[in-house]
Amino acid sequence: MAHKLVIVESPTKSRTIGGYLGDEYEVVSSVGHIRDLPQPSELPADKREGGIGKFAVDVDNGFEPYYVVSPEKKKVVAEIRAKLKNATEVYLATDEDREGEAIAWHLLEVLSPKVPIKRLAFHEITKEGIMRAMEHPREVDMELVQAQEARRVLDRLYGYEVSPVLWRKVASGLSAGRVQSIALRLVVDRERERMAFQAAEYWDLTATFAATSGADEGRKFTARLATVDGKRVASGKDFDDRGALTSDAAKVTHLTAGAAAALAAGLADAAFAVSGVDSKPYKRRPAAPFITSTLIQEASRKLRLGARESMRVAQGLYERGYITYMRTDSPTLSGEAVRAARKQAIELYGSDSVPSAARVYSSKDDSAQEAHEAIRPAGDTFRTPESVRAELRGQEFRMYELIWKRTVASQMADAAGTTSTVRIGAKSANGHAVEFSASGTIITFPGFLAAYEESREKDRYEDDEAKVADEKEARLPQLAEGQAVAADGLEPLTHATTPPPRFTQGSMIKELEDRKFGRPSTYASTVDLIVARGYVRVANQTLIPTWIAFSIVGLMEQHFGWLIDYDFTADMEEGLDLIATGKADRTEWLSTFYFGKDGATEGRDEGLKKLVENLGDIDARAINTFPVGEGISLRVGRYGPYVEREVDGEMQRASVPEDMAPDELTVAVSEELFANQGGDERELGVHPESKLQVVAKAGRFGPYVTEVLPEGSKDKPRTASLFTSMQLETVTLADAVVLMSLPRVVGADPADGAEITAQNGRYGPYLKKGTDSRTLDSEDLLLDITLEQALAIYAEPKRGRGRPVAPPLAEYGVDPVSEKPIVAKSGRFGDYITDGTTNVTIPRGDTVETLTAERAVELLADKRAKGPAKKPARRVAAKKPAAKKAPAKKAAPKKK
Repeated sequence: MAHKLVIVESPTKSRTIGGYLGDEYEVVSSVGHIRDLPQPSELPADKREGGIGKFAVDVDNGFEPYYVVSPEKKKVVAEIRAKLKNATEVYLATDEDREGEAIAWHLLEVLSPKVPIKRLAFHEITKEGIMRAMEHPREVDMELVQAQEARRVLDRLYGYEVSPVLWRKVASGLSAGRVQSIALRLVVDRERERMAFQAAEYWDLTATFAATSGADEGRKFTARLATVDGKRVASGKDFDDRGALTSDAAKVTHLTAGAAAALAAGLADAAFAVSGVDSKPYKRRPAAPFITSTLIQEASRKLRLGARESMRVAQGLYERGYITYMRTDSPTLSGEAVRAARKQAIELYGSDSVPSAARVYSSKDDSAQEAHEAIRPAGDTFRTPESVRAELRGQEFRMYELIWKRTVASQMADAAGTTSTVRIGAKSANGHAVEFSASGTIITFPGFLAAYEESREKDRYEDDEAKVADEKEARLPQLAEGQAVAADGLEPLTHATTPPPRFTQGSMIKELEDRKFGRPSTYASTVDLIVARGYVRVANQTLIPTWIAFSIVGLMEQHFGWLIDYDFTADMEEGLDLIATGKADRTEWLSTFYFGKDGATEGRDEGLKKLVENLGDIDARAINTFPVGEGISLRVGRYGPYVEREVDGEMQRASVPEDMAPDELTVAVSEELFANQGGDERELGVHPESKLQVVAKAGRFGPYVTEVLPEGSKDKPRTASLFTSMQLETVTLADAVVLMSLPRVVGADPADGAEITAQNGRYGPYLKKGTDSRTLDSEDLLLDITLEQALAIYAEPKRGRGRPVAPPLAEYGVDPVSEKPIVAKSGRFGDYITDGTTNVTIPRGDTVETLTAERAVELLADKRAKGPAKKPARRVAAKKPAAKKAPAKKAAPKKK
């Protein structure tokens, strides 16, 4: 039956759009990209020579990429081709960013439709949004395609040239990337600042005052010491990161503990009076509608979501038609959205809640894609959070509510009020003239604050206990200049400067945006990547670099300086923007990056190829060694970081805990580590069989017991790790003898005569029969498990590291597609559901207890539609893949 074929990226989006279009349309999903650069090992034999064999990119002929259909997408492509046979028109409706444009172009190249082709971009998945898009088709934008392709080729060249150096000199499996490496440097540089930081102590005074006359007689308020003898009292902002006062000493006074105490004592009987009252109007504008980066930042602060999770939730809301496209760097709202926001604000907060003219927002970045809208509720009429509460759950609802509030508030009136500052003066017994200050803001008209208030990262200089109320409802008494006030609770307070705060995922994305590193679509994945690879860990929502991150960044700074330069990375992004707008040539740009400029001898103009060829010798030990102080060094070893030093001609080493932040490792901490690991040992007694001394030690891999061999002996001492229930300080000789008796022979399997042993390994206790290992639930079983119990464990199917299959957590009936039972299980990465063939992690917001049979069937269907996870192909995916030629700057899709 003839139909019009609409191709989108997401299975969820295809179902939503299909519900709005009539029967004449058939909507299918490409499930993301269908083609990509293969691994060099997947290239056919005749393509494995030269530049193309190294990168799957022909660097000697215009940097033409060698694309192949991804193995896991062959079935998807075949299904789309089958539906194409009866199509009268094809609509390429992938996302409207560079990646979406590239997907549309790849579909065009692979499918080669013989029917009319139209390129659509659905900014929102609503009926009106879809109809508007259908009325304004366009051609594939080849300039966007070339920008995406340049980025893909650049990343391949960068990664394939630099990563092998990291493997050889730091550790295997590491990776380098244009934005990934610079983001890692940001985190490491911030930790370096914290490691070099020296705190400065400073003091001030607070006092509680009360009016002694007038209408507000007796009303109390708190004020803070502002000046002494006309000089401002120093605060945290007056000191540098080395603890030195940076402000002019002639204008700022640095109070010490003694000076603050003496001043407080001298003011005990002083007469205080109002020395000044200042009032000024207060006005505050609403924040602009969300773009990708600001949404991730606010979701981090308000919803406690990581970058990846924020984008996942937003993606789901977009695909189901609740919000507009969530990858954008433009805060602009369409006319329909402005009218919808203003109308809703009037309905909910009154006609005076909106200004007479609509607010217009624009990006400060010249390269922002202004054709895209800000992230807002979908539709020409917004649905309130209450109206969608029954449809959205958990973080989805909270995310929608956040976007709705921000959008409506962006079109509301300014908040207005009055900010007052009161200054209280006195003279101490020692003749010092002092002045205290208190401020407060009274909001007389809430404006947009009735709907929404933006959060912010805490300032490093804030002191929560003494912070003056700012931009908050606060009431000071009515006071007049010269009026006497009573003082009470005069108290010296100590403060210390704090090191620069670590990045949160939200503030890291703001930093990437401010420095113009990457695009909105890459922010979340960049942060997620450095965390997933173990270069950075997340603790208390902050990003803490591991020591291996210091090795990576240090190597790149010394030997790939311009590749990890902040300005260079921003220039790279600007170059991609120029290609996207047709102002730069893709091939020339890539050639300059890889081969360099003619006549260049050093620096970025030299090119990546020459840089890699001329690296010279790299001292791996020096790259992985960091001085701590007093002869102590931190080493990044194969099994983790450790500190070492030479004592009486021998090297002393101690492991560094994985959860210890680099700025916490000091000489004193190192001394403690040496004392507790490997330095001391406890003598337990003589082994009753070997007659050798047995000692307990703390080693790099945990506490253990071992025999002490005679000097010159070439035998290997018996050694055993302590059980997790044992302590180094209390382990006994009897315990040690039992531990060193392992592994224990449990018995032989009567079926095949194979010996079964109980052993304690790196990953815990287990049984071993030949090459078949099974995990034990308890270390105590090593000592008393019977042959019958062992045979029962081996009779069960294996799971993971030899664990027997656990019973399901819940059952949800039979799947209508596979006709197999659906059950919930607990896995390594959380709870999941499965029908025995397809596995789906239970999404955030759902639980084993609340998941329904219908929801389980839906999750499995979505997973099947997306296809299997990508795995490296073992052979060439296509016999005759067409190497793409550099396209013209603007090429129209084929039409008929």
